[in-house]
Amino acid sequence: MSNIASSSPADQLPQDTRWLDDPQQRAWRACITGATALFERLDRQLREQHDLSLPEYELLVRLSESPEHSMRMAELASSVSHSRSRTTHTIVRLERDGMVGRRACPSDGRGVFAVLTDAGWARLVAAAHTHVRGVRELLVDRVDADELQAVGRVFDAVNSSCEATETPAEPSRGRPVGSAGGVSRGRAARRPPSG
Repeated sequence: MSNIASSSPADQLPQDTRWLDDPQQRAWRACITGATALFERLDRQLREQHDLSLPEYELLVRLSESPEHSMRMAELASSVSHSRSRTTHTIVRLERDGMVGRRACPSDGRGVFAVLTDAGWARLVAAAHTHVRGVRELLVDRVDADELQAVGRVFDAVNSSCEATETPAEPSRGRPVGSAGGVSRGRAARRPPSG
């Protein structure tokens, strides 16, 4: 009993933590503040000019890049690193605004597809110009090609590490939100399916 009373919370902390040194701490804080500022600015631009959030834009991008402009909801959630619940809520908003429809999977009664509508395609095409200009202005044109490739390698490694250490209770993760996805020249000429 006296042992419990005399121990402090610090005695129960892990003793093997590898603390960040000053350069590592500066890099980590630059990552946090830079990523937060970048995503907030890109989100604000899309909201102000197209009444779309960055997560909504990213879902529309994924649908536009998929065969028949449709994806299973679980696959869509994984592709943007969102939980299924968050993706469902976002799709419900997009569906309410007429940009996405949902349909049952013909081969699996439980599966649901999200489908990009003509209205969603039109909104995406308009928003893509704003988004890509923002990505260029705030990131791509601020660094040289080698630095940009290094950023890509760093976040590929981070994504791989997160996927490798994922616990079974966590949803599967995919490409990070905030990618510079947009309507590629080859895809922009195609009309989306009616829906």
